[in-house]
Amino acid sequence: MDINIRRAVLQNMNKSTFDDVKATVDDAISSGEEKMLPGLGVLFEVLYNSSNQQGKQEILNKLVQGLQ
Repeated sequence: MDINIRRAVLQNMNKSTFDDVKATVDDAISSGEEKMLPGLGVLFEVLYNSSNQQGKQEILNKLVQGLQ
């Protein structure tokens, strides 16, 4: 069985509203389930790829700070 997680997440989240995305992220984090991590990774990829250089720097800085 070949599952393309990236494509599935992008199709499921297509045309999602702010509230939809917030609920999805909040649910994924609060559930603590490992199976949610790939979906969050896809959402992170969308965020990172749609950010300009300054936005990418801010994301990376926040990640570094959160990991310390």
